Amino acid sequence: MKKIFYITALFISACSSEETKKAASVDFCSSIHLDNNIGLSSQLDSLIPQMEKKTGVYILEEGDASMVARAWLCENAEKTIDVQYFIFSTDNVGLIAADYLVRAADRGVKVRILIDDILVEADEEKLLTLDSHKNISIKIYNPAVNVGKNAAEKILALKGDFWGTNQRMHNKTFSVDGKITITGGRNIADEYFDYDHEYNFRDRDVLLLGKVVKDVESSFEKFWDSPISKMVTDLVNPNRYKVGSEPFKELHNYACDSNNFWPQIRTRIMNVPQAFRDIRQSGKFQWVETVTFVSDIPGKNNESLKSGGITTDTLMALIRRAKQSVIIQSPYLVTTEKGKELLAAAVKRGVEIKILTNSLASTDNLPAFNGYQRDRELLLKTGVRIFEFKPDALIRYKIMTGSLQKTISYKPVFGIHAKTMIVDDEIAVVGTFNFDPRSAYLNTECITLIYSGKIAKEVREGIEEEMKYENAWETTLNFNPDTEASLKKRMQMKPMKLIPKDIL
Repeated sequence: MKKIFYITALFISACSSEETKKAASVDFCSSIHLDNNIGLSSQLDSLIPQMEKKTGVYILEEGDASMVARAWLCENAEKTIDVQYFIFSTDNVGLIAADYLVRAADRGVKVRILIDDILVEADEEKLLTLDSHKNISIKIYNPAVNVGKNAAEKILALKGDFWGTNQRMHNKTFSVDGKITITGGRNIADEYFDYDHEYNFRDRDVLLLGKVVKDVESSFEKFWDSPISKMVTDLVNPNRYKVGSEPFKELHNYACDSNNFWPQIRTRIMNVPQAFRDIRQSGKFQWVETVTFVSDIPGKNNESLKSGGITTDTLMALIRRAKQSVIIQSPYLVTTEKGKELLAAAVKRGVEIKILTNSLASTDNLPAFNGYQRDRELLLKTGVRIFEFKPDALIRYKIMTGSLQKTISYKPVFGIHAKTMIVDDEIAVVGTFNFDPRSAYLNTECITLIYSGKIAKEVREGIEEEMKYENAWETTLNFNPDTEASLKKRMQMKPMKLIPKDIL
């Protein structure tokens, strides 16, 4: 990954004294988080007949829109918000997201937050403070190396417990009132929503409304109730820290500062109901008979790499049954022998397979790219076509609508993070699964299968546009674009060859 993100210090670390002074001069909260919010039920009453029999589906291509949707759902939640993420950062987006969750909890909404342990460098006091809210509970998945561990324990875990440290929860779901879910590739951090100054991801989420949401919630409950998931208060002694009388004041000050949470974004959030009506009229929101949510179980493959989980098996079965075409978009492309055999067999029976992945110039993960680089020639020999994304792809002007991008004079590097597969223009798969051994054998993953020709075709056309020359290089046996990356990046690749490919 480009950098390490932390959930710690959720409400103090980003609030410098200078920012606090700015906030004091701006009465921005007078129009934020009004108590007379309409509520989710009244917004969805007219859709209940469809929700009982079908699933409403809307693909969230733009980071800005995906962020705005989450914010509006927080404001209008009535009973529950269940949050499950691999990364929840302390940057601008992460802090404002935390503020939304606290304010929902203040209204009586029960908020549960489940975060993977590996990227949490825990500030114990701040985690406990957030968890101290009577309506917020925080659990850490597989706390093998970080939360509640001292330095010696962390070193011992990293040296002696391969499975304990490497089996991670990569699932990403955001569910409200058991009625609406957002799931897909995005974590909670600036770069997943087009707000980072240096590097942003081309990512994809899907909003699900109705029937399939109960399956998402069932998966969340399995993870929440699993003995692998531990309450923060079981990992850290709450008696070591004293919670102040106004524990969330600085967080609210930060989120109320118009320098951090721009008025135009607030306006977009307020206008979500009208935007949703417009989307429905445009035909981009679809009621689909068959939508399947597939999630690995907690503790998947915690003993060996001999088999995958249900997400791996599901994706392999889809490729085996493909008749005409398979389009894959994955940020990381590290194939096993079994994977190459699967793709070669599909090509042999006449299936066209095209894959869009990151180039060396656009990737944020050099070890994973090295795994791809080692096998690139063998993969091409299976007959698949491979396209590598350009860091300055022109498509970003169409996809990246983040307000930050309109205020700076340069464009950050643009890299792929979307994990998507289209089969025969009939099935669209959107989820968290990277095409690499880590997703196949180590991490728990979740994917949504959407059986809709209309949605599959629209997503496929979008990916194929990103494969055009202005957006990507086509890699062949005679050409690859590695030399387009900086000399520094190419030099950084050399030691990566020492890393075993099956853990990339």
